Amino acid sequence: MRLRGLKDQIFKWGERLIFAALLTFALIRLGPQLAAWSGVGPIEGSQPDYAFVALDATPISADAMRGKVVVVNLWATWCPPCRIEIPALQRLHEEFEDRSDIVVVGLAGDVEGERVVRPFLEERGVTYANGLLTADLRAAFGGVQGFPTTLIIGRDGVVRSRVLGFFAPPAMRAAVRRAAAEAFPQLPE
Repeated sequence: MRLRGLKDQIFKWGERLIFAALLTFALIRLGPQLAAWSGVGPIEGSQPDYAFVALDATPISADAMRGKVVVVNLWATWCPPCRIEIPALQRLHEEFEDRSDIVVVGLAGDVEGERVVRPFLEERGVTYANGLLTADLRAAFGGVQGFPTTLIIGRDGVVRSRVLGFFAPPAMRAAVRRAAAEAFPQLPE
């Protein structure tokens, strides 16, 4: 009888630990999504200094993007969540295509480089600028913990949101709209 009571107690504590672990995991994964969607939470705060030439020969740099809201998506062709996220990024690009102050940019982390990235993008009809993620760009964006990673950079060049993993389209759109609505501080010359 006593042994059964002890087993029940162990089972109850085990359930509680599993629940706590799942809740912690959910908060860690959903926290950045909710913060991006609601605008509540810490601003990531880094100011990446980046420059690269996109696959279509367009030069892109932090200086050239100053005054614009930039959505930077770090992705790879072999990444299932990236494949799901790319159509949402394309729709976002198309939605704001007429505005020169909102830009969507992708950086592919494939080791095989342009040989696999270019056909992948063409197959999917991706028209926003894409480049290859180099070691320097990884460092500029604070390292890459995994793919996809999406950053929303404000007009002042400061990262407003950073989401590791699939970025839900409603949260992404809300974060972009909020960053676009922020006043751009004019710097003295």
